[in-house]
Amino acid sequence: MKRIASFSVNHDVLDRGVYVSRIDGDAVTYDIRMKKPNNPEHDYISPKALHTIEHLLATYVRNSEYSDSIIYAGPMGCRTGFYLVARDTVTKPQILSLLVRAYQYMADFKGTIPGSARAECGNYLEHDLAETKREAEEYLSILRGLSEQDMQYKEA
Repeated sequence: MKRIASFSVNHDVLDRGVYVSRIDGDAVTYDIRMKKPNNPEHDYISPKALHTIEHLLATYVRNSEYSDSIIYAGPMGCRTGFYLVARDTVTKPQILSLLVRAYQYMADFKGTIPGSARAECGNYLEHDLAETKREAEEYLSILRGLSEQDMQYKEA
């Protein structure tokens, strides 16, 4: 079997940030790495916060000025971050700006989580807005310091 590209990234040297994970035609997959992988302190996003971030991130980016270019936003199974897939018409600096605004939206969010009603969500009871806000605020400190030059995986 062909090796999956994301499994070729050395997760022992990967740090928090935003990376270009792969490019497929006009689709660019971004690795939104909120947590350091394989952290010995087991600092991962809780399932409830991961679920809530998924709802808020997808809502924000799909309603942004780039909505026609957003293909997918969803969580990593390892609970260290998210993937964002966008058309290559959105530049890397625009993606970084969009993510800063999306995470600020999450940090400031009040009210009912979009798509969290029983009829709208397959696991509607598993959300945690307070923890989501803490995670978003923490990640904003990383996002605000990033530039296009930081969006490449580093070699071991």
